[in-house]
Amino acid sequence: MSLPSCRWYRPYRSYRPYHSYPAGRVASMLAATALTVTLVSCSDDSSSGRNADGGHSSPPSDTIELDGATVVPDVPNDEVADGFVERFVYPVREGTPDPTQNWADFYLPEGEHDEDTVPLVVFIHGGAWHGGAPGSRHIAADLASRGLAVLNVEYRDVNEGGGWPQTFTDVADALDYIPSIDKRHPEITIDDETVVGHSAGAQLAAWAGTRGDLETGTLGADPKFTPNRVVSLSGPLDLVWAAEHGDDNIIKAMKGTPAQLPERYDSIDPIQNINRHIPVVAVHGTADTLVPPENSQHYVDAVTHDGGNAKLVMLRDEDHTSFLKNSSRHYNQVLEIIHRVTTLSHEELGTRLDGGTTELAEEKP
Repeated sequence: MSLPSCRWYRPYRSYRPYHSYPAGRVASMLAATALTVTLVSCSDDSSSGRNADGGHSSPPSDTIELDGATVVPDVPNDEVADGFVERFVYPVREGTPDPTQNWADFYLPEGEHDEDTVPLVVFIHGGAWHGGAPGSRHIAADLASRGLAVLNVEYRDVNEGGGWPQTFTDVADALDYIPSIDKRHPEITIDDETVVGHSAGAQLAAWAGTRGDLETGTLGADPKFTPNRVVSLSGPLDLVWAAEHGDDNIIKAMKGTPAQLPERYDSIDPIQNINRHIPVVAVHGTADTLVPPENSQHYVDAVTHDGGNAKLVMLRDEDHTSFLKNSSRHYNQVLEIIHRVTTLSHEELGTRLDGGTTELAEEKP
């Protein structure tokens, strides 16, 4: 008989000092957080959730409401990294959110920040639409160390009640929760922000950037928050082409082929939903055999043909995921690309991307 596995939880800390709240709320907040100073969750391996290195979180304690936002008070230390502030549970349009899947981890740079001074990056993980946001925690931490706020989004995956349409509506709902996060963390900016996605998350990121163009009644239409800059990492941005060239993960997520469900694919395929006003940088490894780099090339060519601004950056000898490991010689370059896309003015960014050029990234240690 095996012993139960135990997880140490990071104590919840309210980001706002207690003295800034109305007096009547202080006692209830202290009561809500008093038991979270040092918590341990013990369970057998069958109920402790999937591996934090890539899977979903462990079942959390009850959520609490702070500044109109729903917060998970106890988050396992092995699911977050430096710069982590708190985990939000976002509402979903149908039913009740699952706190083990419908959440987003919020990261901030160190120090005090004035209102509307910290640019926000939304990061959407990949993994064939079932990877797990904890696997991106090192990226969130490293972006925060470069002065950016980061929202690392989890969603229901194809193995956990997701796929079409829940995975897509979850991402839309997570982004639409950002105005509520801004009320609790007014130091972030939310008027001209960047969404970054890897692999399947890149498809979701590119789609999220065009939701404002969708007709009312269409999946994901009428957004409350729309990013204005996109970085795609190893993304299947020509979704139909990918599905027709052997990517069965797409067919599983969409619950059918493009021939069987053409309207469904049309509604979320990035190459069929281009917004020429949103600059896009696509990053791809030359050795990627899972999502070939020509997929990104198709998309960049289509954006530039439509009069938009896009650029393809190729990473020599990198495969589908290798450049997201901090041991990769290109990892810091990818972080710098995200930082520049996020912080440059729209005018300067458009100038740099004009023409849809393909760039082979320099090799640096």
